[in-house]
Amino acid sequence: MKACFASQMRDVDRAASEIGGIPSIVLMENAAIACVKALKEDFDNLRGKRAAIFCGKGNNGGDGFAIARHLYNAGAEVSVYLVCGNEFKGDAKINFDIITEMNINIDVISDTEHLRYIIRAHDMIIDAIYGTGIHGSVSGISYDVINDINENSAYILSVDVPSGINSDSGEICGICVRADRTVTFAAYKVGMLMFPAADYTGRVTVADISIPDYIIENQNITINATDGEFIRKHFPKRENNSQKGDYGKLLVIAGSAGMTGAAYLSSQAAVLAGSGLVTLALPSCLNGAMEAKTTEVMTVPLEDIGGHISSNARERVLECVEKADAVLIGPGLGRSIDIARVIEAVLENSKVPVIIDADGINAAAKNMDILSGCACPVIFTPHTVEMVRLTGLEPDYIEENRLVVSKEFAEEYGVTVILKGHHTIVTGLRGEQYINITGNSGLATGGSGDVLAGITASFIARGVEESIAAAMAVYIHGLAGDMAMEKYGIEAVTASAVMKNVPYAMRQILQVEK
Repeated sequence: MKACFASQMRDVDRAASEIGGIPSIVLMENAAIACVKALKEDFDNLRGKRAAIFCGKGNNGGDGFAIARHLYNAGAEVSVYLVCGNEFKGDAKINFDIITEMNINIDVISDTEHLRYIIRAHDMIIDAIYGTGIHGSVSGISYDVINDINENSAYILSVDVPSGINSDSGEICGICVRADRTVTFAAYKVGMLMFPAADYTGRVTVADISIPDYIIENQNITINATDGEFIRKHFPKRENNSQKGDYGKLLVIAGSAGMTGAAYLSSQAAVLAGSGLVTLALPSCLNGAMEAKTTEVMTVPLEDIGGHISSNARERVLECVEKADAVLIGPGLGRSIDIARVIEAVLENSKVPVIIDADGINAAAKNMDILSGCACPVIFTPHTVEMVRLTGLEPDYIEENRLVVSKEFAEEYGVTVILKGHHTIVTGLRGEQYINITGNSGLATGGSGDVLAGITASFIARGVEESIAAAMAVYIHGLAGDMAMEKYGIEAVTASAVMKNVPYAMRQILQVEK
């Protein structure tokens, strides 16, 4: 599913009318119907419910007028409040003129003295004030209206985007409606998936308003919101006449004294994600423990020093690399010059994709020149602090410009990037970007990234293109986290619980019968 900037969405709407032959008034009508459908889902029966619709002067307000008509016809008690005056044009005026002939209360808000009491008297508030068309900062009566809506509403549905967010950047323009549900049209708006705006959208529904797929596809939109359909489309198939080698031979180079968990989680997650053969290369001092802990994962003990893999093990590591379809290096390796040399050797010699995670990132960050002589695809999996080490940028700048930073880094070094965080961003070699919509704050726990790295490496070893594999892995990892939260509560989500739910997440997405 695509995620659009505001200008791209305007181009889509224009093309739908000019090329697709769909009148804009039809799109507005379909948008209104989608919002009313969402309200029916949340309230079961709309008859007798009291609805207050706050409308601006643009097309978002026009959507609100059309919603008012449908709610009235469904038996709701409807009041419309005009936030920005009563002068309208185009499709908005058509729908406004229609409701003026109906038994719908319409008021222009000139002050907000009693507004809080009006809001409290309604079962639902529909926010149709600004949508994607906001410019500058919210002020005056609009500011007071949004503030009263936030403080006094029992339920808020925002039309397209919550009023007050910058739909491109995710910034809050002074104040923003905090919605319980947002119905957006045709595609996600990029800003909805960025922070802080993502905290204001509530449950998001992307509604089909009859814009044909080819209209959107012709707009050259490179940002995507990953969904279950994307996973089903790209998930590698299994054939009856096959054997374990057909499902990817993955080499995981991980672990150090005190960090056996990272080695276990990353390698076992790869097994659960469907890898045919997973080999874990680790310091020999950990081999006994891992032999006891793992069943399906094979181990290769490597010469070690001080609990870390020794640089003397490079030849043995490269022998293992030769047999692999993909290599994951970094989880729990620790930091030492020996580790850096092992990573350099892998990058210089590997002919298969290499996923660099955790301590592998820390080592690479000290010598990014190693990528210049690298002939294999490389995938980095940094969180914000690791991205600081890789780029030298300030953490606040990275957080405020995640899409841009990811894209520039991927282009500069010719790599795929998984910039982790809530709404993790995957950026591929061709500039394509995928924003994740699953997951919760419970995933901010030790070992969660190791599980994600293992899932990613598993799909890449099975031959899935790197950026697609990464986007799939992030979505599945997030869904597994959501399942763990549902079972244990958000405070008790652990990496092990997430890992155990990976098969159930995949089954749910792929709709496999029990």
